[in-house]
Amino acid sequence: MSRTRTHLRPVDLARLAGISTQQVRNYLDDGILPPAPRSPAGYRRFNARHARALLTYRALAAGYGWDTARAVMRAVHEDDLAAAYAHIDAGHAALHEQRAALRATGEALQAVAGQAADTTPAAIPRGGMRIGELAAHLGVRTSALRVWEAAGLLTPRREPHTGYRRYGPADVRDAQMINMLRRSRYLFPQIKTILDDLRRTGDSKALQEAIAQRHADLTRRAAAMLEAAAHLHHYINGTPGDDAAHPGPPA
Repeated sequence: MSRTRTHLRPVDLARLAGISTQQVRNYLDDGILPPAPRSPAGYRRFNARHARALLTYRALAAGYGWDTARAVMRAVHEDDLAAAYAHIDAGHAALHEQRAALRATGEALQAVAGQAADTTPAAIPRGGMRIGELAAHLGVRTSALRVWEAAGLLTPRREPHTGYRRYGPADVRDAQMINMLRRSRYLFPQIKTILDDLRRTGDSKALQEAIAQRHADLTRRAAAMLEAAAHLHHYINGTPGDDAAHPGPPA
């Protein structure tokens, strides 16, 4: 579409962002888009500012998540820039904390992975730990250990007569790794690959790759945040005169 439009239809915005026209209306009602005046016939009138708001919101969601993106756009449209920037700052602070936590977790995981499976730490009784003892040792609930077992991550032996679980040194080491990986937001399939590799070869290569992948994910998120911040800066500081000159989306 080579011509320009002063007014855009809901379908134009929908095509621009790859969403439905109902989502456009929902965004408007939710304060994600700025207010849209009605035409004499009663139809909502959208313009280039709405298009920029829509693209800004989608960019913010990619970097900061949908909840933060919604909160930022609402704050902007309520002329509360301090609140909008506070949400942005919180997102960057959380990312920084995740980087620091991942670094510490990676170092701890490498240390745990390096423990020999048949080495019994002083904290582990000779006969192994029961489920309540291991849960207390890790600072988790017993239900978490049962979930990990159901997911195939832990396979403790059972006492012949009582059926109680007994966690030996290898089980405790694996449970420590699972706990740290879960705190760093790894999914069960990722954790299973790491543990299987460690049990099979004694090599922590899969663990190193998983940590590297997590670092890469955080780097991509940082880049998305930077792009979103650029969108937000342009949207906040855009001039009203840009609206009439905004080209319509491709037909």
